[in-house]
Amino acid sequence: MCGRYVQARAGADLAAELGVHLAEGVEVLPSWNVAPTTDVPIVVERLEEDELRREIHLARWGLLPGWAKDPKQSYKTFNARSETAAEKPTFRAAVQTRRCAVPADAYYEWFTEGTRKRPHVVRPKNGRPITFAGLYEWWKDPSADHWVLSTTVLTGPSPQPGPGGILDDLAALHDRMPLPLGPKHFSDWLRPDKLAKDDAALLLLQVRAEALEVATGWEIYEVGREVGNVRNNSPELLAPLAHP
Repeated sequence: MCGRYVQARAGADLAAELGVHLAEGVEVLPSWNVAPTTDVPIVVERLEEDELRREIHLARWGLLPGWAKDPKQSYKTFNARSETAAEKPTFRAAVQTRRCAVPADAYYEWFTEGTRKRPHVVRPKNGRPITFAGLYEWWKDPSADHWVLSTTVLTGPSPQPGPGGILDDLAALHDRMPLPLGPKHFSDWLRPDKLAKDDAALLLLQVRAEALEVATGWEIYEVGREVGNVRNNSPELLAPLAHP
């Protein structure tokens, strides 16, 4: 799963790095400890004057389908299992027509050793941002009479042990991982066309397969326990843990 991550770029820098536009009025602030229910940048593609345009918007991390009764539901929907997203009522409509990318510089995962949990960071070795496969939805808040844009990050199984290197490290760290978008299917994923159910399921399968190729360029190392407190938010959270 993915319940904490890093997005350390301001809006203009992020837009330039990804080659997209920053939507009007959107302010993206760096964060080294992004947690569910906070507002996070997402990249969406939409048709504007007969041209496709990619923009960064802010969305609540935790998907709220249009039929949700309570915004608290988003506490449980910050991740979506890619194997079942095309079938689950919460996610299936978004899989077909509301797909996005969720940019990040790294993500945190806790390695469980007996009763002890040790935080690790996973990030690209080349310093480029990751773009996780995401979904988005619009939800109307009846109490405030305004619309809430929300998002979720898709996850898949971690690699099977055996290939060696970083893939074995990911397998040992956790049995799930967020799915990074690779170059082969990035445009297909963002395209706003409505997909038939079978085509959406196939695209999920393709994204999941390519994710392992992307992950070969990552690195993993242990960090301090300070990341466990969402009030801690600074670049120092990414510092490797010094072992005695």
